[in-house]
Amino acid sequence: MNAHASTAQNTRTEQTSAGVRLTGPRPAIFVTGAASGIGRACAELFARRGWFVGLYDINADGVASIAAALGEHNAISGALDVSDPNAWKQALAAFWVHSGERLDVLLNNAGILSSGRFEEVPLEKHHAMLSVNVHGMITGCHSAFPYLRGTPLSRVINIASATAIYGQPELATYSGTKFAVRGFTEGLDLEWSEFGIRVSDVWPSFVKTPMSDDFGHIPSAKSLGIRLTPIDVASTVWACATTKRFLHKTHWTVGLQASVLSLATRLAPSVLTRWVVRRIAL
Repeated sequence: MNAHASTAQNTRTEQTSAGVRLTGPRPAIFVTGAASGIGRACAELFARRGWFVGLYDINADGVASIAAALGEHNAISGALDVSDPNAWKQALAAFWVHSGERLDVLLNNAGILSSGRFEEVPLEKHHAMLSVNVHGMITGCHSAFPYLRGTPLSRVINIASATAIYGQPELATYSGTKFAVRGFTEGLDLEWSEFGIRVSDVWPSFVKTPMSDDFGHIPSAKSLGIRLTPIDVASTVWACATTKRFLHKTHWTVGLQASVLSLATRLAPSVLTRWVVRRIAL
């Protein structure tokens, strides 16, 4: 696709009585893990609200189908193993051309989960969670930096979890990866502020996605319930991406449970927080 065509594709339009009027370039978001669940909900929401969307996932057929439904002028899709730096390089280069040379938001959503007692989960599954949930996010940010720096007021949004507030039994490694997301987000937000790039993360509690099949048996999930939907998370991601705040907000909770737990850990002694989490997990 030539440069003229890609710029035209990423032009915001407005329907008026006289027809379609061009109103300038539209923002663009690159979404990982976009074939289902939270990633798909975010991609569809941003596309409906006028953004150009890149849908990327290890499931190339899945994102291709969603992108086709959104329309070729609104979306591009591709295969992406987030742990592979070369795959990131190719995906970002293609996205940059099709988006009209914009990367307003990088949404690091791709993640995997294996639940159960720590010693009973195969070691390779622990390592896989680290590879996707942590290494994938770091690789994505490192690869996307030139594109983010080249887009004014760009953002990185990392999907974390309420398990980053206090570690959860039978989700120890998954919680650990989300604590890593939290710390990485805080540090990089401070570091990249000199470039005008904001970095935030989103903390949902249990969400009804295909991933929830793997933690439905966990005591804390049974106690708290799986109450959130992907669109609940997508709405928070939208607010994070578009809200104009004088003071930057780094951490965004989703749902009452995550908000209460986050507040409790800040106000209550750690021994009390540990007791509450333990009671929930019984």
